[in-house]
Amino acid sequence: MADYDVAIIGGGAAGLTLTHRLRGINDRRGRPLRVALLEPPPGPHTPVPRTWCFWEPDGGPWDGLLTARWENLSVRGHDGTVHSSSAAPYVYKMLRSTDVDAYVRTSAAGYVEELPLLVTGVRDGVEHAEVRAREPGGGEASLTATWVFDSRPPRPAPCGRTHLLQHFRGWFVRTPVDAFDPDAAVLMDLRPPQPPNGVAFGYVLPLSPREALVEYTEFGREALTTEEYERALKDYCGLLGLPEVEVTAAEQGVIPMTDAVFRPRVGRRVFRLGTAGGATRPSTGYTFSGVGRQTAAVARALAQGRTPVPPVPHRRRHLAMDAVMLRALDTGRIRGAEFFTGLFAANRLGDVLAFLDGGSCLRREVAMGLTTPVRAMSLTSVDQVWYALRTRLPRT
Repeated sequence: MADYDVAIIGGGAAGLTLTHRLRGINDRRGRPLRVALLEPPPGPHTPVPRTWCFWEPDGGPWDGLLTARWENLSVRGHDGTVHSSSAAPYVYKMLRSTDVDAYVRTSAAGYVEELPLLVTGVRDGVEHAEVRAREPGGGEASLTATWVFDSRPPRPAPCGRTHLLQHFRGWFVRTPVDAFDPDAAVLMDLRPPQPPNGVAFGYVLPLSPREALVEYTEFGREALTTEEYERALKDYCGLLGLPEVEVTAAEQGVIPMTDAVFRPRVGRRVFRLGTAGGATRPSTGYTFSGVGRQTAAVARALAQGRTPVPPVPHRRRHLAMDAVMLRALDTGRIRGAEFFTGLFAANRLGDVLAFLDGGSCLRREVAMGLTTPVRAMSLTSVDQVWYALRTRLPRT
């Protein structure tokens, strides 16, 4: 018999969410699942604290831990025009990773074994998989599990035709006077100077009248240096007309935006989860909602005694649409700031969020597509189809 029923590698959003989902689940014999959460010991491999933002209807499973929530959103176009509306039926939400981490570990006590191990390899098997790791003191360790869920970035990364990065740096700022509306968040502010191929925008999530998370974000091929982000954030705060700000904390990250195929199943007993398993929406970089759908499906399968393959939580047509948008952006067929300005100007924010979360109907998506640069998007669609045919045709 394997040492564990489930081994979860990585304690980020995907690993913690699955750990939480497995609380109270029994196997087919009515015995509680034996679960191991494997994470590197504190050190250079430890994930830095960060915020996770997502949208969903009110009453979600994490509502008791939210740092903030907003029902009203706005987008400021590259020309300065503001487009505001309710996010209904969604609420835009913010979680701090430290809060989720503490809550999951407290509630997991007694049914999950936390192991401070740096995983060095996973070997698939017929009856179970073996996980090899390095202990804090440098010794070698191994364990077996019936099912292994690996949330680490795959090496090498899957190859796609288009590979952009959503890269960003954010400041948690405090101002000496009231400067923010805590009831409304700025989802995109497209006034910053734009890169040649890609898009740059600001992002403002107010926490109080005098506190907010202010981020500078780009979609492009290469990330910036910390110094370049700092200059961009300083300039953006000036664009917002903020008084002198006190920076109380900062966060920085890079998220893949690609049409590459991420396959959740990599063996008979081994699966990938989170970004590694295709949970990230290519057109937005948002991952948390996808992780929620993946882990819920895994938990249901384990409770029913089925093979717990994490689903790719995005529809095929949405992934195809995302691939066209990313390609058009990367080739310069569309100008990012103008594209997003037109999209949000012509559509209610709640409808756009429904599409980006996979909850929209085809008829509404077609109508939304007609508000984008139709010629450029059509040319790119044809280009994508022709590329797919060329790469699949047998060579003579």
